[in-house]
Amino acid sequence: MRWIVLKKHIDYDGSQISSLWGYMAADLQEDSIIAFRGSCDVQIRHMIDLEDRKEGDSIYSTDMLHFVIEHFDSTDLKLIYARQRLFTAMVAETLLQRGIKTSRVGDDLFVQGKKLSISIASTSAVSQKIHFGMNVEHAVYGCLSDQGVPEQDMFSLMEEISSRYVEEIHDIEKDLRKSRPLGVM
Repeated sequence: MRWIVLKKHIDYDGSQISSLWGYMAADLQEDSIIAFRGSCDVQIRHMIDLEDRKEGDSIYSTDMLHFVIEHFDSTDLKLIYARQRLFTAMVAETLLQRGIKTSRVGDDLFVQGKKLSISIASTSAVSQKIHFGMNVEHAVYGCLSDQGVPEQDMFSLMEEISSRYVEEIHDIEKDLRKSRPLGVM
């Protein structure tokens, strides 16, 4: 698994969660996490969460940190939702190390009672995908700037989160290769 933080702004519209977006955007043909900064405006046609879609909800922010994760080892929906929760918990740990206390409810993070993040997970015929976004600036919801994260730290925060997730996945893979199956001597 590899990670990359893109320096250019990309506005997230929901199409980035499509399979093989990492290959098209950054020439990555393996499990990957791609982080970037940009606005967020997910139109109904790109909404994966059917509850949001039925309610006609708006998913919008002028400035977010985005993480798009793709795994090719499975198309199991339950597994990608577990990975999504793991990623969310790891983001919370990273923020806590920077002095920002969050609470997690499922795949969402809250700061001082305000929703800080959005996330969705799904599968395709070839891969599993996660999108996770955190507000940098927002007038209504929680945001990193209100928590004192300086502008110059946004890029390093994306690097830290991305690299930690990759390290965790590599550690899981390493453990898989050293554990003997039950019933085998």
